[in-house]
Amino acid sequence: MAVLVCGGAGYIGSHCVRELIARGEKVVVVDNLQTGHKAAVHNEATLIVGDIRDYGFMLKVLKEQEITEVIHFAANSLVGESMTDPLKYYDNNVYGTMVLLKAMTDAKVGRIVFSSTAAVYGEPKRVPIREEDDTEPTNTYGETKLAMEKMMKWTDKAYGVKFAALRYFNVAGAAEKGVIGEDHSPETHLIPLVLQVPLGKRDRIMVYGDDYPTEDGTCIRDYIHVDDLADAHIRAVEYLREGNDSNVFNLGNGKGFSVNEIIDAAEKAAGQSIRKEIAPRRAGDPAVLVASSEKAKKVLGWEPKHTDIVGIIASAWEFHRTHRNGFEN
Repeated sequence: MAVLVCGGAGYIGSHCVRELIARGEKVVVVDNLQTGHKAAVHNEATLIVGDIRDYGFMLKVLKEQEITEVIHFAANSLVGESMTDPLKYYDNNVYGTMVLLKAMTDAKVGRIVFSSTAAVYGEPKRVPIREEDDTEPTNTYGETKLAMEKMMKWTDKAYGVKFAALRYFNVAGAAEKGVIGEDHSPETHLIPLVLQVPLGKRDRIMVYGDDYPTEDGTCIRDYIHVDDLADAHIRAVEYLREGNDSNVFNLGNGKGFSVNEIIDAAEKAAGQSIRKEIAPRRAGDPAVLVASSEKAKKVLGWEPKHTDIVGIIASAWEFHRTHRNGFEN
């Protein structure tokens, strides 16, 4: 009996694997290593290299490893790339999920926790965003994640496969002592990009717009520590194990931080000044994106433990400081 983590060699997946093992779970990881790293996978987990789009492979894993639940992180997630290469995202995200669900139904595995995104909401009509708000994605990435959610809804109705979809914005931070962390190529996330300045990998960080209707004029986003996110996924597994119905949950830190606040916090975490340059706004960047987590707190009993942004960035800095070239070190 084991939990299968698809995409468990990636950033969030590898942290989830560590937390599952810390709680005594047997864990199997499936990852094609397209963006994941072998070195990120806990040595007590079973890593099987393969692709979720391979039905025969997935059916064999589910049956032979006696999988009881699936946590699904395996997806492409770059918003910009999704707009220039949308078919790649439909192939990996949507088709991959269809194959996974087909294999699950045939192997009689009836529970899945799915890493969705708050990008399914598009431009929010109110802040904080709640689960019942309209879903109108403004990019291909969000559209594919919403399609994956709807596929799970109909799979549940037809075959009884229960799911929990977790929608969140910006993930940050790293495991204690920086043993694993965020290693993307190319890197597109704000916090690791900011930390490249004190690492000497770039001479400044670009701030896209300082004339938004916010206190300091820069965009505000919701940041959540990766370990808190892993905790939420495991709580969602336990929720389904208890026989509860399929559900959707937002995950957030409870407040937003502006780009300038992130840079200031990074200076404190790294103990160095960080040069920034103001650039024009990017098209499609809303002023404020913050998700309400009240439902997750009430239903899952989840509460983020890492709410200090300096502390969150300090954990990321410890990883990047000790892994200057990521997992290639």
